[in-house]
Amino acid sequence: MNIFGIGLPEMAVIMGVALLIFGPKKLPEIGRSMGKAIRGFQEASKEFQNEFQKEAEQLEEAISTTAELESKQIEAGTKEQV
Repeated sequence: MNIFGIGLPEMAVIMGVALLIFGPKKLPEIGRSMGKAIRGFQEASKEFQNEFQKEAEQLEEAISTTAELESKQIEAGTKEQV
């Protein structure tokens, strides 16, 4: 078992220290708070990815539209010269 690069012995030491510092009554509350914070961070990260993806798609669409217009203008200019 390896979470965030921390093995089982290291996890046991961390839990033991946390138990000594905060006490058994406070640990569930701290765990819930940390869970909510991690969940919030994951949601914010997912939202950022979605927004970034939308912007990238809009940019790609704008570039392809511009490229199509420029190629049509070049073709029209070439036909006028002939």
